[in-house]
Amino acid sequence: MFSTIDRVKPGLQKLVAALRETYPYASVLAVTDDSRAWQIRRSGVVIAANRDGGTGFVVRVFDGVGCAEYSFNEFSEDKIPDICAVMAKRLAEQNAALEGIAPLPTPIPADEPAVLKKTTGWKVHPRELGDEAIVNKITALREKALAVDERVLDAAVAVTYRSYRKLFLSEHRDLDQTVMWTNAAVVVMAARGQELKSAYHPFSVLGGAELLDRMEAGVEQVARDALALLDSQPIPPGEYDCVCDPETTGMIVHEAFGHGVEMDMFVKDRALAREFIGQYVASPLVTMHDGSAVEEAATAFFDDEGTLTGDTVIIDKGILKRGMCDALSAARLGVEPTGNGRRESYERKAYTRMTNTYFQGGDADPEEMIASIEDGFLLESPSSGMEDPKNWGIQCMVTTAKEIKNGRLTGKIYSPIVLTGYVPDLLKSVSMMSRTAVLCGSGFCGKGYKEWVKVSDGGPYMKARIRLG
Repeated sequence: MFSTIDRVKPGLQKLVAALRETYPYASVLAVTDDSRAWQIRRSGVVIAANRDGGTGFVVRVFDGVGCAEYSFNEFSEDKIPDICAVMAKRLAEQNAALEGIAPLPTPIPADEPAVLKKTTGWKVHPRELGDEAIVNKITALREKALAVDERVLDAAVAVTYRSYRKLFLSEHRDLDQTVMWTNAAVVVMAARGQELKSAYHPFSVLGGAELLDRMEAGVEQVARDALALLDSQPIPPGEYDCVCDPETTGMIVHEAFGHGVEMDMFVKDRALAREFIGQYVASPLVTMHDGSAVEEAATAFFDDEGTLTGDTVIIDKGILKRGMCDALSAARLGVEPTGNGRRESYERKAYTRMTNTYFQGGDADPEEMIASIEDGFLLESPSSGMEDPKNWGIQCMVTTAKEIKNGRLTGKIYSPIVLTGYVPDLLKSVSMMSRTAVLCGSGFCGKGYKEWVKVSDGGPYMKARIRLG
């Protein structure tokens, strides 16, 4: 499916060599991908191409003063002189526009030799399984949810798959990766009279349609969650001791702290975290990671700027060690890039973006954490969130808060929940972490309201003092 990259690779190597005759650094990123989505609900079945990055190329050069890029979706060797001319024109226009203005320092990126070719694994390729089999499977899952109770009004099941291949070439780098991920979601709506409630549960895997079998055990629980919400009440606003499930912990990781340590915001002086490097910003129980040391949907072996990925420790036992950054921001800040330069597509700019972001586990059990609370809540099923990196504020939505009294769940449920606060206060209040971190990669993340990329987040069950309303 992705053999086009093999055919154009020799020509792309010649393009890099031609650009290097003029510029101290040149690179090219080639991308080709395939994606598909299936959905069933009361209104019918939908099969469609889904969000993807498209197939194309990005050329980048540095001249010691600035950086220029050019993207295109057709390439042959006879186009090399034209591409070189475009790069020269773009740099000249940039330099003319900056006349009389001191440019930001833009050091030449390091280009240490590296050769890599990796592919993520899968058990069942969605394309090989085929549309009919997938639709039959999700139809059966929907019917299983509908059969739970007569109050279940509707159920929707959606599955999305994407597989892509990326090739990055520079003078000293030859990097090649093929990645496949599959996402799914079950949404169940329950009704009692005029009252409607819905429950949602995501699923994800760095792999293929084997995810469908994993969904089998979870569908009925989503229906029961929707039914339970029919008896929910608004929560009395206040500050409570809470246990967050791994999904809610992941939302806090992503929204409360992840965006705040994207270091392109450091360059623009839009992140308070820049002033706290080396300081305590969380409880000593909190260690935060980003990268490909775990396997989830956002895993990649190198980023869209040719930086090899790994494990970036952002918070180490409560101390903010560093942020995550793309290559250009790293050059301007005088730090090493972390492999977080990511593009929505070959047509878009690379920004600093999270990948797999999570809190490390601790040494407690969820049952022990619940037993430690006299008056509080178990928070489950996050739905959305917003962050303010400049001031470290957070506002997130959680679907369910289950009441805890004297160390036991009472069965009483509150919904919906708004979780707010000052990020360091929340993180410094963390007093227990369960042993196992669990990640989910079902969503996308935008830079503001655009530049969408695949992300994963998660962590263990986490006990903290949190403001709810």
